[in-house]
Amino acid sequence: MSTTLSRTLYPNLPTYPERVIQFGDGNFLRAFTVWQVQQMNNQGLFEGSIVMVKTLASPRNEHFDNQNHLYTVLLNGIMDEQTVRKPEIMSCVSRIVDPYSEYERFLALAEQDSLEFITSNTTEAGIAYDPKDRLDDAPQNSFPGKLTALLYRRFQLGKQGFTIIPCELIDRNGEQLRDIVLRYAADWNLGNDFIHWTQQENTFCCSLVDRIVPGFPHDTAAEWEQELGYSDHLMVTAEPYLLWVIEGPEEAAKRLPLRQAGVNAVFTRDMTLYRERKVHLLNAPHTAMAALGLLAGISTVEATMTDPDFSVYVKRLMEDELIPMLDLPRPELEEYARTVRERFLNPFIRHELASISLNSVSKFKARLLPILLRYQQERGDLPKLITLALAALLLAYRGDRLERKDNPEVLALFDEAWKQPAHLVPSILQKKELWGEDLSTVPGLSDRLKVDIQQLEALGARAVLQQMGGEISCND
Repeated sequence: MSTTLSRTLYPNLPTYPERVIQFGDGNFLRAFTVWQVQQMNNQGLFEGSIVMVKTLASPRNEHFDNQNHLYTVLLNGIMDEQTVRKPEIMSCVSRIVDPYSEYERFLALAEQDSLEFITSNTTEAGIAYDPKDRLDDAPQNSFPGKLTALLYRRFQLGKQGFTIIPCELIDRNGEQLRDIVLRYAADWNLGNDFIHWTQQENTFCCSLVDRIVPGFPHDTAAEWEQELGYSDHLMVTAEPYLLWVIEGPEEAAKRLPLRQAGVNAVFTRDMTLYRERKVHLLNAPHTAMAALGLLAGISTVEATMTDPDFSVYVKRLMEDELIPMLDLPRPELEEYARTVRERFLNPFIRHELASISLNSVSKFKARLLPILLRYQQERGDLPKLITLALAALLLAYRGDRLERKDNPEVLALFDEAWKQPAHLVPSILQKKELWGEDLSTVPGLSDRLKVDIQQLEALGARAVLQQMGGEISCND
């Protein structure tokens, strides 16, 4: 395909003033927040564009520049019992700023009065305090550090604050981000006036995101390009389903007219129940199946859900260990779990387990660890399916079987622990920097994990599931 998607190919696509700063240029945000802004623009409700900020010191993706920041979102799947197959060009990304190579250009965003919203997705590990960050760094290492520097420049210019809506899948993400910004403000001696401005002139919203975004359709890209009539190196596949729950003032809903554009967005004063249901019944099974499935040679979510052993594992995980620990009516949870399993079975998108395994430790901490701890406290026993998933994660992080995708600091802790395999489990469970607490004190956890790891090594993931017998009713 010789013709590449660009504004030369589509010269009449509109351009709008920049209204949103987006920390992150990855697949998820491009098929989630960008897609939603596009829907508002399509109906003349927002008329704004997004400037993306790179959050990693990685090489610049030349395709963004070559394609004038245009790309295609491919909605593909089943929704309301109807097949959806809808490609759409995203034209609302204006540019990408790389703070690692153009830091002053990044800080110059503070000068633009048109910018009023900030979104982000830096993974569960991204909203974290780095004590090494300083105001005069160019740039700071952490996302909250960069954000603090940008806000401080905005404050110095005497301009209005932002509505900040992080999309990272951690509990109370907006509040955690705000608290880290205030911690930097104190550590960097930025003054009480800046602290007051941060608290009073900026709105930090907690949010919950829900859309499965597998990313670039490697297996079907040539077919799509033939159908579309152009080459697109940035195309992103996503399921049709989308939910964005934003906890914030009604004024934010008026300035961000997602609902009027027909987007499934919820503005609420309390998102707790939405979060618990989604994080523990959609994201938790993803994390549980990732290492186990990869160790068994399974590569996608759909393949996991059509596998006779692993599909039963996921169903039993939901019904026996996750749902009983959630404070919502069981019929409602069971119906939501059923719809999640349907989404997992979407035959039109290839959701790689390897992608889900990114930053597995922080994901386990947010998605599965609270259930494990509550289960043990309430029942005096361990949830064996969750514990098995943790054992698979620990084994995967040895690094000799699967590719590990995590922060260097996390991998260094595992490398050190795996030097003494006999002491691995208690050593790694004691790392509060990984789990937020000392898990070696959880009754029976260390011994159970040792047995599970030995079984996974000796028999393999599939045989271990099958040996669990009637409790998960696997087929041999």
